[in-house]
Amino acid sequence: MAPARAPAREVAVTHPERVVYAASGLTKADVADYYRAVSRWLLPEVSRRPLSLLRCPDGAGAECFFQKHLGRGLGPHVHEVPLKQKSGVEDYLYIEDLAGLLELVQMNTLELHPWGATVDDPEHPDQLVFDLDPGEGVGWRDVKLGARQIRAELRHFGLESFVRLSGGKGLHVVAPLRPRAGWDAAREFADQLAHRLAERHPDRYVATMSKDKRDGVIFIDWLRNARGATSVCSWSLRAREHAAVAMPLRWEELSRITTPQAFPLPRALQRAARLKVHPWGDWHTLKQVLPER
Repeated sequence: MAPARAPAREVAVTHPERVVYAASGLTKADVADYYRAVSRWLLPEVSRRPLSLLRCPDGAGAECFFQKHLGRGLGPHVHEVPLKQKSGVEDYLYIEDLAGLLELVQMNTLELHPWGATVDDPEHPDQLVFDLDPGEGVGWRDVKLGARQIRAELRHFGLESFVRLSGGKGLHVVAPLRPRAGWDAAREFADQLAHRLAERHPDRYVATMSKDKRDGVIFIDWLRNARGATSVCSWSLRAREHAAVAMPLRWEELSRITTPQAFPLPRALQRAARLKVHPWGDWHTLKQVLPER
């Protein structure tokens, strides 16, 4: 989806001089310029999806908060979609274009966490996400091995997948889907795959959130595949000291990456400027579905 250029020019970013990342001196203007520059790659992952935002009014090193409902002051290009929840119908927010993205930046948004489904079909996920979260003492090489093992497991079920640096400690493995199966089926499939790997390699993985079981092993977070759960999108900044970016990679690049925070904002900008095609190729056109159980 192409960004809407004319409205985007009208979005004013106030207090552009405000320092957002103290360690690197990056300002609110730098954040806005970054999101403008990568919008070609980022917008297809967030456009017309319910979003959770991480907003940091006083910068990345201060208190931040998540927001998923439309609130006052977000701007005319930030929209609402009513979605049924256990508590009733709630108005979630979404954007469609660059103007909406910049309005979120104006309101001090740093991180973008979309649903795995669109506002047009919120009951049928179009991707699976497995988040590899290493515990204390786990080396980066082991995290990369874990991503490759999840890829192999997904291939066993006929599903191709792609890898992303989380910008935090770990990696995401993402498998696009045609939106046919419901959330319960996606969650069950992800649950079983994660637990199967954990049972096969108990010295490497766990598939439960319990903190007391995660030292020295990798938590395969399959819970990202529940209705209403979100994952940080590719090209999103992270609200961490050095402005790391959640970066999509080609599988063959992974062996050369020495840290999960390999792409701070300046290096991410350089990569975006060099790219001719998305690192995941035509990932969004894959016609793959969840296997029948």
